[in-house]
Amino acid sequence: MGKWFEWGNKMEKAGILRGGNALMPDIRRVTGKQRTVTDLTSAEAKEIVGGYYIVEAKDVDAVQEIAQNFPDYDLNGSVEIREVMVFDH
Repeated sequence: MGKWFEWGNKMEKAGILRGGNALMPDIRRVTGKQRTVTDLTSAEAKEIVGGYYIVEAKDVDAVQEIAQNFPDYDLNGSVEIREVMVFDH
């Protein structure tokens, strides 16, 4: 866990970290028209999201550069970069 905290602290010091959290391993999935509920653990899921960071950057290329040092790469992990959708009120 230390590497992830170090990485988060680095982004915080750079002034680009806007939020983020680790996620619990239990998953409640609701699917389909019948709203079928399935309880899973992250070990049972095909793909998991262990946590997320929200960063502020000028564009997706800048975020990709920020993600180059993410510790999960050493564990054969991956990073998904997505822009937050903002709705006008």
